[in-house]
Amino acid sequence: MDGFSERLDEIETAYAQVEADLSDPEVIADTSRLADLGRRHAELKPIIEDIRRWRQATTDLGEARQMSEDADMQQMARDLEKEIEALEERIKAALVPTDPNDSKDVLVEIRSAAGGDEASIWAGDLLRMYERYAESQGFRFELLESSPADVGGYDKVTISVKGMGAYSRFKYEAGVHRVQRVPKTESQGRIHTSTATVAVLPEVEAVDVDLDPNDVKVDVYRSTGPGGQSVNTTDSAVRLTHEPTGLVVTCQDEKSQLQNKEKAFRILRARLYQMEMERQQQELAGERRSQVGSGQRSEKIRTYNYKENRVTDHRIGLTIRRLDAVLEGALDEFVDALAADEQARRLAEGD
Repeated sequence: MDGFSERLDEIETAYAQVEADLSDPEVIADTSRLADLGRRHAELKPIIEDIRRWRQATTDLGEARQMSEDADMQQMARDLEKEIEALEERIKAALVPTDPNDSKDVLVEIRSAAGGDEASIWAGDLLRMYERYAESQGFRFELLESSPADVGGYDKVTISVKGMGAYSRFKYEAGVHRVQRVPKTESQGRIHTSTATVAVLPEVEAVDVDLDPNDVKVDVYRSTGPGGQSVNTTDSAVRLTHEPTGLVVTCQDEKSQLQNKEKAFRILRARLYQMEMERQQQELAGERRSQVGSGQRSEKIRTYNYKENRVTDHRIGLTIRRLDAVLEGALDEFVDALAADEQARRLAEGD
């Protein structure tokens, strides 16, 4: 408990300093710093209120135990013990470091993987699911780049989802999504298994990434659609090659070369940021698998089974038998459960 009490002392000291700074005339004159301190004050205030309740309850418990021969005091002591335990859990949860990217906008990259034409169709179904989910959360949805497949769906598609906390809601979608169903092209009625991979990248500002324009080779060319037909008579498509890493980004969905270039740079910045985050995590935690693995059918985070009207998330063992609703964007049950699981693991790591 000593370590816990010391942590509470540190938080109370930090909160007192924030309050003192907020009344400092120099700080009041600095609108940027004032805004930062205001956000910090708002973050700390509910924790401070719980700490004060915890301290009062701890004092009351000590007094109640001194009069333990009284039946009413015995009951009060039991109630206070429960209250203190609940407050400690809430305070510990509030002190768990949050993902610094949680408040950011997000880029979602969907690629067809195992399963041929059916995998491309499945990638298109996932795109629709994420569009519906973004709408349900009040987020803004934007198509950044796409490679439509001849049979329908996409070989690859990248979207932007904008809104406070977008990354915190979409980050659990990263991985291999497996579908089990009878394709429309299957005449024998046999169930096929196909996959699409999803990568989720926090969208970052230019200041967050050290990107030297001299390191980027920019090529322009004429946009083409499925099957090779021309969809534009001008050189509006843009391909960026980041020479130090070999990353390549293409964008051709806009008619304007300038718009395609701007979108391509957004994607490139996000991918470079993700690479740096993964490098840092590998240094801290050793080698780990990438978000999407190889895309093989045996690798999956979630399975969508049409025959059984079932969606199973294999990371937490949660099964929902409302596949149609999930494909219409009803992902909150999965996202909330995955967020709770992440919170529990972070708490366990902090003990």
